[in-house]
Amino acid sequence: MQTKVCGYKSKIKKKIIREKLHRLPAKMYVGNKTIAFTICIKNNRNLFESTKMFEYFEKELILSLEKNNCTAHVYLFMPDHLHLIVEGYSEDSNIKKAIELFKQKTGYWLTKNMSDYKWQKDYYDHIIRDDEDMRNQIKYILYNPVRASLVENWKDYKFKGSTIYNFEEWE
Repeated sequence: MQTKVCGYKSKIKKKIIREKLHRLPAKMYVGNKTIAFTICIKNNRNLFESTKMFEYFEKELILSLEKNNCTAHVYLFMPDHLHLIVEGYSEDSNIKKAIELFKQKTGYWLTKNMSDYKWQKDYYDHIIRDDEDMRNQIKYILYNPVRASLVENWKDYKFKGSTIYNFEEWE
């Protein structure tokens, strides 16, 4: 391919930059589904280290889930990322829209208030296939702060919650 650079012909190959397409089709996020997510802060920067920050992001997460007919089995904000398991509870539930709304609203807030912090562009997700998978994913998420040496017992970690369960009742 030839291109003109400053009036001269050049044989520079243009590299086409393509955005990574999300691996699941949009229909996989609609209806009665359950999906685990990991959403990271760009450049692994620590953001979630204060109760005030956690409470703001928790509020926006819950509002985004409710607006899209979803619940959260668990959500846990590590210093530089968020783990959560979201379930759509009706045929018109849209898990992807809930996550996108949450990232949009909190991303806008970050731009206005903490401009050097941003969400990574995409996220990691995993469709929960059965009860055993659900138990394993919840355990993995709740024990994440223990593995990171932030607490000795998962119950002591403050930046977690659920719209379904009361973790105080759990062993």
